[in-house]
Amino acid sequence: MAPMSNAKSSMSTLENKETAFNFKNFLINNSVTILFMIICLIGVKLSKLPLFFIGSELLTRITRNSFLVLSLIIPVLAGMGLNFGITIGAMAGQIAIFTVMHWGITGIKGFLLCALLAVPLALLFGSLIGKLLNKTKGQEMIASMIAGFFANGIYQFIFLFSIGTIIPIKDPVMILSSGVGVRNTIDLSRNVGIKYALDNLIKLPAFHVFLVGAILTMFIYTGFRIYSKKEKIFTGKYAITMVSCFVLAVVSGIFILGGSYLPNELKMFKNIKLPVITCVVVAALCIFNVLIVKTKLGQDFRTVGQDNHIAKVSGINVDKVRMIAITLSTLLAAWGQLIFLQNMGTLNTYGSHVQIATFSIAALLIGGASVSRATIGQALLGTVLFHTLFIVSPKAGKNLFGDAQIGEFFRAFVAYGVIGLSLGLHAWKKRIQLKK
Repeated sequence: MAPMSNAKSSMSTLENKETAFNFKNFLINNSVTILFMIICLIGVKLSKLPLFFIGSELLTRITRNSFLVLSLIIPVLAGMGLNFGITIGAMAGQIAIFTVMHWGITGIKGFLLCALLAVPLALLFGSLIGKLLNKTKGQEMIASMIAGFFANGIYQFIFLFSIGTIIPIKDPVMILSSGVGVRNTIDLSRNVGIKYALDNLIKLPAFHVFLVGAILTMFIYTGFRIYSKKEKIFTGKYAITMVSCFVLAVVSGIFILGGSYLPNELKMFKNIKLPVITCVVVAALCIFNVLIVKTKLGQDFRTVGQDNHIAKVSGINVDKVRMIAITLSTLLAAWGQLIFLQNMGTLNTYGSHVQIATFSIAALLIGGASVSRATIGQALLGTVLFHTLFIVSPKAGKNLFGDAQIGEFFRAFVAYGVIGLSLGLHAWKKRIQLKK
């Protein structure tokens, strides 16, 4: 009996150690996300902004920025790290917008034409970036960053000097009074334009959409698992999905049916409307990222991302796969910039694309992603946390220090600081793994 009790006690001690070790790993792996959750909660408290204002602003920013953040996932999957080259994709989108605005094509037709014109430009730029990154293996992030700076110089030359001289365009609204160079800002709502071209197609009350979406997700996800004949249908992942959808459905139902009994501040949430088509486009990119992993190309991305040598021995054309990954990312970034700018309603000709890569990468990293691993959930969570901080930081800075500019400085500090912190943590974890 004594040996049996000793064995049981030793087993329980081992299990406790494993549990503690797993919890420690969880804290280490999600340290950046947990830290920013805490900072966001403190910022919301200090800002004293109404919850309705934060919620409506956050919803706008999520639909506006998610596509750009999601465009970073494929290069990470292919082992190319964080693609700072999405700045060049954003330039392709802006060139398409300038062209369409000059032609005077407005509304959803103008937006779709922008998306179409951006394709050849983004594919060309993406292939050039891919060739560069294939020559700089192991240094892709710094190479894509420098490529972005170089491309920005060419972009400035074209828009400041070439248009009006080498490229004969005469448009008094868009061109400077001297006849050479494009104005600093272009109003995308001029003559209807493409402002809100995608967002205003269908707008419905947010909680109605959430309720229908949650119910449909439960049925579709359950049907898919049964249809795919998985041995274990009711897994932990399935349970988490069902519970999340159920909670979302209950909360939505409370706001829809019992809104009159809610406090006045919460009643205002019923007025929030969701740009349905924009959300469908973002959801389509999420589905695309999921499905592409299941294809032969997606498996090649994974293999190349894990080890270039093994991929080459397996018969995979490593350089071609890497080029496809970076080209896809560049194309998605061009479309993401179109979604971003049609929501903003103004094109800052020389500045709209400059911080796109930094802010998108910072959002992805805040969600818990790393240089070698990124998921859709991390991208969306990071977008929520990053932009919550962006909304509350100026007001929190003013309330805490008496100067809203402190909050603006904090934004820049967060964007660059989280990238540096995440890269440092990635290098530290890699060193620990090598020691083991």
